[in-house]
Amino acid sequence: MHTDTERCLRAVQSKDARFDGWFYTAVLTTRIYCRPSCPVVPPKPENMRFYPSAAAAQQAGFRACKRCRPDASPGSPQWDERADLVARAMRLIADGIVDREGVPGLAARLGYSTRQIERQLLAELGAGPLALARAQRAQTARLLVETTALPMAEVAFAAGFASIRTFNETVREVFALSPTELRRRARPGPRAAVPGTLALRLPFRQPLNPDNLFGHLAATAVPGVEEWRDGAYRRTLSLPYGHGIVALAPRPDHIDCRLALTDLRDLAGAIARCRRLLDLDADPEAVDGLLREDPQLAPLVAKAPGRRVPRTVDAAEFALRAVLGQQISTAAARTHAGRLVRAHGERIDDPGGGLDHLFPSAAALAELDPESLAMPRTRRATLTGVIAALASGALRLGVGSDRDEARARLAALPGVGPWTVECIAMRGLGDPDAFTPTDLGLRRAAAGLGLPHTPAALVRHSAVWRPWRAYAVQYLWATDDHPINHLPTN
Repeated sequence: MHTDTERCLRAVQSKDARFDGWFYTAVLTTRIYCRPSCPVVPPKPENMRFYPSAAAAQQAGFRACKRCRPDASPGSPQWDERADLVARAMRLIADGIVDREGVPGLAARLGYSTRQIERQLLAELGAGPLALARAQRAQTARLLVETTALPMAEVAFAAGFASIRTFNETVREVFALSPTELRRRARPGPRAAVPGTLALRLPFRQPLNPDNLFGHLAATAVPGVEEWRDGAYRRTLSLPYGHGIVALAPRPDHIDCRLALTDLRDLAGAIARCRRLLDLDADPEAVDGLLREDPQLAPLVAKAPGRRVPRTVDAAEFALRAVLGQQISTAAARTHAGRLVRAHGERIDDPGGGLDHLFPSAAALAELDPESLAMPRTRRATLTGVIAALASGALRLGVGSDRDEARARLAALPGVGPWTVECIAMRGLGDPDAFTPTDLGLRRAAAGLGLPHTPAALVRHSAVWRPWRAYAVQYLWATDDHPINHLPTN
């Protein structure tokens, strides 16, 4: 979008928050860059330059605005919508791959050379993977400086900087303040009641309907791994350097996030996973605008706009849970998953609640005895087949996965049918166009609205909902009075 000067100018002059994260406005006279909704008086058009990423603006010598904090705006919805190399790379960078494994590690995950990745990122975003990762480190450092009392040396290494000197130089360059000045100027914000917990605000584009989002997560919560407590969805997180526990609660203009981590180096990755889980980078104006064009869906969208797709923090975990839940009720699926967790999950402590396990990895389940599973033999074989494929690397499910390839590999596994494949694509891989035409709830909702309700006819009609069919599914499911569609009240 940053190349459409007229459209960018209109967004800046109207202070349109819908475009925050789509592009960044740099001001030649002040050498700062802002989000489109910055509350200050817009500069003259001839003094504006537009960039596709915060990293590109920083590389061009601009520093972040202290008023609108452009580095903290929602991410671009393109990285969830698109499935190409750049989008996959951006999802992996947000997950911290470059900080942990370097650019060669990013390239290995994507199956391309480092030169190809750098060339494509530079062409589209104006910055290479190192610059994009650096911008993310700066944002992580800012969060730690402003929301904790950690010594600056600990902040530097937790944010992913190799040295305190690099940390100091980057913070000064990006924010035009030293780390100490940044902490002194920090706005009063949320404070965590539990020592060692970080209190953060996760932004999103309005509107956001929390009912089906948190309702689904609470209704399908695996005992010991997830729970709804005191108005918040809480769950455990398996992270590269350790583990964590997060509590997420909906607020009118943000998501209240309380994070407890065993290693602060996992902060950026944990935030990225929470944002993916709640689909916070979605563009509801684009989604709802298209779905409203269908006369049958229009009343549903008008009644409760801004529905998100409840996703996951770990695609491999969700794949196992999807197989466990095939052809059984939500309650039965929770029971089976809970048994698996208690038998094979790592135990942890949760001083603030009832979470006591991490969901077991495929590697931890590789030696699982199928006879220990209280389920039909065919589903046992399917589950162990998926575990073996994940543990061996034959099946790769993650933020950087090729969605089409993952679908094909899933479909080739015995016992994994189209419904399971599409559910994993929707919630595990984050495909906004995933669609489950054989789902009984979806077909029942379609029939009630006068839509075609046989799988083949529903697929044909769903062409008008593309590329947002996963969101159409949420609106259709919401017509049923099921716990997944209601925000928990206790």
